[in-house]
Amino acid sequence: MSLVTGPLPWRLKLMHGFGAVAFGVKDGGFSFFLLPFYNLVLGVDAGIVGAALATALVIDALVDPLIGHLCDRTYTRWGRRLPWLYTAPLPLALAWTLLWSPPFTGVPGFWEIVALAVGVRLLLSACEVPSISMVPEITADYVERTTLFRYRYLSGWIGGLAMSVLAFTVFLPTPQSQLEPDGYALFGMVGAVVMLVSVVGSAAGQHRYVARLPETTSQPFSLARAFGEIFDAFRERAFVIFACGALAAHVSTGLSLSITLYVTRYVWQFSELAFKLYPLALGLSVIAMFLIVGPLHRRFGKPMSGAAGSLVTLGIAATPYVLFLADLWPTTGSALSTGLFMGFMVAANTAGVVTIISATSMVAEIVEAYEERTGKRAEGTFYAGNWLVTKAATGGGILLTSLIVQIVGLQPGTTQAAVAPEVVRNLAIAYLIVATALAVIAAFWLSRFPITRADHEARVAARIVRERAVTSGPVTHK
Repeated sequence: MSLVTGPLPWRLKLMHGFGAVAFGVKDGGFSFFLLPFYNLVLGVDAGIVGAALATALVIDALVDPLIGHLCDRTYTRWGRRLPWLYTAPLPLALAWTLLWSPPFTGVPGFWEIVALAVGVRLLLSACEVPSISMVPEITADYVERTTLFRYRYLSGWIGGLAMSVLAFTVFLPTPQSQLEPDGYALFGMVGAVVMLVSVVGSAAGQHRYVARLPETTSQPFSLARAFGEIFDAFRERAFVIFACGALAAHVSTGLSLSITLYVTRYVWQFSELAFKLYPLALGLSVIAMFLIVGPLHRRFGKPMSGAAGSLVTLGIAATPYVLFLADLWPTTGSALSTGLFMGFMVAANTAGVVTIISATSMVAEIVEAYEERTGKRAEGTFYAGNWLVTKAATGGGILLTSLIVQIVGLQPGTTQAAVAPEVVRNLAIAYLIVATALAVIAAFWLSRFPITRADHEARVAARIVRERAVTSGPVTHK
């Protein structure tokens, strides 16, 4: 049975969402600043950074599902998830600090970047997977699950954008400071504190609602059984379709964010003031998303909302680049150009976040479909898979950005005035081509997600009937 029946308390929604601030700090840091920091500041070749993050992702692919599997099999009086949320944040904070103050002499090498990235990613998985796995446990309601994801993404974006605002106003306030390491080190230390407070505070705030012995125990852990169940879960047809669409959507978002400092600096010629205002402008899109995603899911369902959001994002985000390449855009660097570009990006980001929330919320319905087929629940396993898709997006987006930077010939430390016009145009063209392909792929797969709201509600009703028919007895094994 769900931990909470009926409408969810406002406090629970708020505190559950608060835990995603840590993810927002990480995602904003990886997406906006990691590649420029290691490439433009520390002098690491962009291709090496992208390859290191891709290698870290391969390691994630092996370990993340095990975290989800172990999370499903944690059996304490505080439930399955809370022990993880109380123990993982402190080492995560330390790893995040080291990522922005590399403890190596000279230019970091490939394996050194891999080690730092893997440490941050796996420790964040140990926080995020248990946290997000609580969604289908807390409530079985189709729309209330969307509500929890609305709060998660609102909090995550607030965390990421707040750190971006601090970066552009305090830590990295000028184009020159963005090419020096000291501001990035401070960015890392402050972000570490925010991550720690976010995860521990969220766990404490939800404690009274979710801290209870699980209804069932699980078989003892073994590596063979773990991978057997993981492979079985990931063969679920709905999950495969979700993963194809969500991966493209997340990679598209990762590309858009990781290439931001490059396109705003070199294509759109942002001023110092524009860099400071841009994260605040994107914050408007998060508020818009929070207001519209619930009604969209009620009216159109999650699959169509996600697919349409992907295409709308492409149409809006591509417009400034098409007009720029056609020489129909105002002079870049002017107030008119900057204001128009920000307006387009706010609208595009709104639609993009709707796509991401729609895709992520689908995973909760996959849990019941898998339970119907196998008799087992695997929230942690499926959300570990979702988390892997999310991290693949960040790594994939950074990898694509690094390849684009290499292809167009943009050199480390290049100032705005020193970039040749043909490099700027090639940067815009390359981004446009890749973003279009990703948006179309995402829309194609998300529109084919097979679980409707009616399907989900029928499964939940059948499960309730089964549970009521079972007489009380000793604790059973999954």
